[in-house]
Amino acid sequence: MTRQTGGQLLVASLLAQGVTEVFGIPGVQLDAAADALHARQDAIHFTCVRNEQAATYMADGYARSSGQVGVAMVVPGPGVLNALAGLATAYATGSPVLLIAGQIRSDQIGQGFGVLHELPDQTGVLERVTGWTGTARRAADIPGLVVEAFRRLRSDRPRPVAIEVPPDVLAEVVDDVAVPARVAHTRTAPPNDQVVEAARLLLAAERPLLYVGGGIRASGAQAELVALAEALEAPVLVSENGRGAIDARHRLAFDSLALRTLREDADLVLAVGSRFVSTFGTRVDTGGAPVLLVNSEPEHLGGIREPRLALRGDARATLTALLAEVTAPGLPRRPSREDELAAARAWVAGRLTEISPQWEYLTALRDVLPADAVFVSEYTQIGYAASLCLPTYGPRGYLGPGYQGTLGYGFATALGAQTADPARAVVSVNGDGGFSWTLPELSTAKRYGLAVVTIVFRDGYFGNVRRIQRDSYGGRVFASDLTNPDYPALAAAFGIRAVTVWDPAGLAAAVADALTAREPVLIEVPVGEFPSPWHLIHEGLSTPAPLAPGADRVAPPA
Repeated sequence: MTRQTGGQLLVASLLAQGVTEVFGIPGVQLDAAADALHARQDAIHFTCVRNEQAATYMADGYARSSGQVGVAMVVPGPGVLNALAGLATAYATGSPVLLIAGQIRSDQIGQGFGVLHELPDQTGVLERVTGWTGTARRAADIPGLVVEAFRRLRSDRPRPVAIEVPPDVLAEVVDDVAVPARVAHTRTAPPNDQVVEAARLLLAAERPLLYVGGGIRASGAQAELVALAEALEAPVLVSENGRGAIDARHRLAFDSLALRTLREDADLVLAVGSRFVSTFGTRVDTGGAPVLLVNSEPEHLGGIREPRLALRGDARATLTALLAEVTAPGLPRRPSREDELAAARAWVAGRLTEISPQWEYLTALRDVLPADAVFVSEYTQIGYAASLCLPTYGPRGYLGPGYQGTLGYGFATALGAQTADPARAVVSVNGDGGFSWTLPELSTAKRYGLAVVTIVFRDGYFGNVRRIQRDSYGGRVFASDLTNPDYPALAAAFGIRAVTVWDPAGLAAAVADALTAREPVLIEVPVGEFPSPWHLIHEGLSTPAPLAPGADRVAPPA
């Protein structure tokens, strides 16, 4: 007879699903789970963060950079509330994150007694930012809930999930409760007749375009995407969440900005694994070309998109089926579109000159980063530009906040990515506004030796807010200026090496040195005002007036 606590059942169930890392903060409602984790330190590593918000951000970074499920664990009430921003970001990016959420005692849930950490309808709160939330009422419930969580996380519709575990359930001792085996990934393909019809339309098109989002990454469909693009001689345009779906050095790889010129002659657009709407919820302009949609989410297959044909299915399974149809024996070879593609590439290059020096900083970074590096963007001036044009060579090499646009998520997310693969280069690009959200996690970086290269571009403002106040509200700036710490001194207080650089060349040299050192490093970059990139990111906005010469730079001290 095997006697186990609910906490031990929880840890055994996580181990059965291949979990080796948990991010979180222990607390009184989680004591039995923490004790069980202590007993299995040989198999599961626990990263103790400084704020629950960082726990879910790190789990998200771990998941998206590795393709494995990221797990966070927090106490109920304020712990859960702090963790919500990371869950919302994971929801927006289709990231497989599991939150183990503490609860109050099971017989007190919903009673409104005002016990420690009680949150009215905590389950309902979690359900708003997860694809599924389950609550354990008995210790014996825990293995089944973990299996259900991983079934959803490993489906073709990944979304964050949560399991609530009251302290009495974690402490309960039970006999002979079985722990189910590992849950396999599932992939759903659309009906064959739809695949055949989609293939017919693709073969009939003379100048098709492929537009891809995060569904390619989530399903691991990079090879199938490239093979289909080459078979059709079709350019591949990547959304922000789809960066790295195709190696940016491939002759058919383009940023989404290229849609504005390539659509002029396009006669069909195949959108795969993308919501295929603008940030403002409007239809993507395809220049009149009909649209084929592939998505595992039914809500992303209709409405304002008005597709010619919608195929509900996993990206990898669907592309595999389409590839078999369009490469059948006897089909003629597609003519080269090299002249058209070269013209589009030149057009994009010309537009990127409008966001100097952001493009110069990004180019300098790309030149010194290894091909498989992870670049974690932020909602900051360099990050906005990166979402549009950073060359990304691998499927999990770029992490952004998705449509959630979560300011301050980046640094902690980068720590999660570094935890997933300590040998991989990870760079976190921040503004001085967003970095303040999770800068105490410098302690986490130092404690666990997470060799993230953390770059902070310092201009002293919430730059985008200040630009809008100046340009749209008559210069009436309000609460958009910052009082910043001495970043090198702050890093030194945590025992982290820091350096200040003043231009793209200096940044490249500092990053190269930091990557060699393989330790946490903070790089401060004082900057002036950068030109707005929004007219390139969001179609329909007017091109801003150029900045005064030198406005984008800050001179180093004499």
